[in-house]
Amino acid sequence: MNVFQAPADELAGAARSPAEISRLVVEAAVHAPSVHNTQPWWFSAGEREIGVHADAERRLSVADPHGREMMISCGAALFTARVALRYLGLAPTVSLLPDPDLPNLVARIGYGPEQVAPSEYERALFAEIPRRRTHRGGFDAEPLPASLIAVMRDEATRERATLTLMTDKARRGALAAVVEAADNVLRLDAKRVREQAKWAPPPGSPRRDGVPASAYPATPERTEPSFPSRDFAHGHGWGLPLAGAGAVPRSAGLVTVLTTRADQPEDWVRAGQALQRVLLAASSCGVSAALHSQPLEIGDLRDFVSTALCEGTYPQMVARLGCTGQASASVRRSVDEVLL
Repeated sequence: MNVFQAPADELAGAARSPAEISRLVVEAAVHAPSVHNTQPWWFSAGEREIGVHADAERRLSVADPHGREMMISCGAALFTARVALRYLGLAPTVSLLPDPDLPNLVARIGYGPEQVAPSEYERALFAEIPRRRTHRGGFDAEPLPASLIAVMRDEATRERATLTLMTDKARRGALAAVVEAADNVLRLDAKRVREQAKWAPPPGSPRRDGVPASAYPATPERTEPSFPSRDFAHGHGWGLPLAGAGAVPRSAGLVTVLTTRADQPEDWVRAGQALQRVLLAASSCGVSAALHSQPLEIGDLRDFVSTALCEGTYPQMVARLGCTGQASASVRRSVDEVLL
């Protein structure tokens, strides 16, 4: 059964066993965003319980030595699983990092037999799980409505994170300069370049992970101010054709930084949940997101973003939000590959 094609009432009635519930939930959770689409997670199924585990073998050992980005990715998968359980009419209870002896056990999600119908809001979030895509370019010039911006900020707060807006021209320009500087530094690091290349399969590849050529433009789009995207094609000419005229800079969109008050693994997981909550809410309004982690992978630059632009809070992700007519495609591993 396809979890995204059957109505919620039908799914709730059909998923009578914990094993089937687990499969339906994981089928949704694998659509969560992850750095370089590494999908650094696996899931375990118990009696009315689902475990979310970090797959350390898929961590970017050069770019992410402490596993911060891996845990953010797992947090996004955790939130997606929560949304799926609600769509099934179940009430999840989450225990974050429940076992100190198992640091890669990100969370245990429990649920009881009681049925609680999902709200329209929860149904709307669920519908966006397969539609949401990471954008890697510029946006249309029209600004986002203030009401939507307020909603996205509220969504981050619900997961104990903050969506900090870079609306001031000087701050937005400073952040763009930091992203550009970081991107240039990373391109000069041979180890990082090789690691990134491992997650950029060529067109026609049968792989179900990494960033396929259908997920980024062949020629990086110029934005104003300039927020460079990672060069996954790396001179091969892979990628999608430009959505508009390449000579004209497109809008950078609404520039934000997702931050937390502390910087421990639990905060990274919460940041991932907040990120996915914001992305799904934005997607339900036709808004896409471009994510930049480059400056947050360099300690000194991350410290600068924290102190100069985020009032001492800890930046976990730079996100630009806006509307675009460009469609992209992604790939995901199957449930059988990630569910034990």
